[in-house]
Amino acid sequence: MTAIQRALLENVATGRQPPPARGRRKAIGSLAIRLAAVGAFVAILLYFAFGASGFMTPGNLVNIVEQSAILGVMAFGMSVVIIGGGSNVTDGGIDLSIAANMGVCAAVYAKLLTLGVSDALALPAVAATGIAIGLLNAVAVVRLGILPLLATLAVMNIAAGAELTITQNTVISVSSPLMTFISSASFLGISALAWTLALASAAMILLVHHTGFGLRLYAVGGHPEAARSTGIGVGRYLTFTYLFSGLCAALAAVLTVARLSSSTPGSGDMLLPVLAAALLGTVFSRRFVPTIGGTLLSVLFIGCLANGFQLLNVSSYWVNGVQGTLILLVVATTSFARKPESAQ
Repeated sequence: MTAIQRALLENVATGRQPPPARGRRKAIGSLAIRLAAVGAFVAILLYFAFGASGFMTPGNLVNIVEQSAILGVMAFGMSVVIIGGGSNVTDGGIDLSIAANMGVCAAVYAKLLTLGVSDALALPAVAATGIAIGLLNAVAVVRLGILPLLATLAVMNIAAGAELTITQNTVISVSSPLMTFISSASFLGISALAWTLALASAAMILLVHHTGFGLRLYAVGGHPEAARSTGIGVGRYLTFTYLFSGLCAALAAVLTVARLSSSTPGSGDMLLPVLAAALLGTVFSRRFVPTIGGTLLSVLFIGCLANGFQLLNVSSYWVNGVQGTLILLVVATTSFARKPESAQ
């Protein structure tokens, strides 16, 4: 990629224009939103640090990272879909099927292990399952032109039905050498789950923020028509986002089965925290689109919430309420920030 092509793509991806004087108020408002989000994050952490016994101990902090690994992998998949499809909640990129997809993949993995299939054969089957459901989303969105919100909602129900069919709505307990390694292995005192989140984060930052591919992906999500005029295959990039989301669901499924030593129905409950993490990650971005760093920060924030409530003996149901409130606030604030100056 030449310097001229890269500069053109950066302008397309960011929508960079000379900032008019009347846009300063909007820029200040956007900055205030981001600072408020960071301030709220810090305030909640300080509350747990002083109010929840043992919250700031090294062992508990590592435990938070471990508990956040599965959510983080799925949130990265959701973030890529939002980046490539646009961050508008109503007609932009979204994958409501990712949690149900994880449930199907976990069921396939557990079922194959109970049949005596080795990890070496089961893992490709799990990956193929997740990618196949991602492909179904891509066909519905890219080829059939269905709104992502509706298309992935339909696929979510298809996947949920497939999971119940495979598991018969029961827990499938399994074990394998790979599961034992993931659940119990450690390096430098840090568990395999925590290392998985760290390595996945590093790989995602490299892919999305330091390659021409990531730049083109932002261009497709921010200004698809302009990206198409520069020769970018918008449809191919959108298809990739859903396939990648399916692959992330498959990886999360393997981690889930390893952590629980079983495939457990009800994986759809993960959708709310995944949405909360991906959408909250947009607040930490200058242009209110997801960044991998912002998503990771949001994942750890949600992990801290769940852990802090647990240490304070607060019902886990409150976590769902807080996550729903976060989604509502993020959608409201980002919609306000994107509103044209003349409409405010």
